[in-house]
Amino acid sequence: MEHITAVELNEWLQDETRSDPILLDVREPDEFSAYRIEGSTLMPMHAIPARLHELDRNADTVMICRSGARSYHAGLFLRQNGFERVFNLAGGVIAWSRDVESATA
Repeated sequence: MEHITAVELNEWLQDETRSDPILLDVREPDEFSAYRIEGSTLMPMHAIPARLHELDRNADTVMICRSGARSYHAGLFLRQNGFERVFNLAGGVIAWSRDVESATA
């Protein structure tokens, strides 16, 4: 699984020549409602095994959590289940807030 920085993810999302990845946020609902990356989908880490069938194995999928730890483990689970194009957002939403949103504010 590859790691992607917040800046790299932002560049990807701004690049009109590339398809947007699936942004899969694995935090809990209260965390997601307090702060999220626009366009992300909530699927708490504990729910992924039961909801695996909802995900596209062929899509670029960026795993997101608070700091990058939970999303890394959830991404490993996806890789073990046949997902090949999985990226972990290094630093999670903390890095996104610091490196992307504060830079554009």
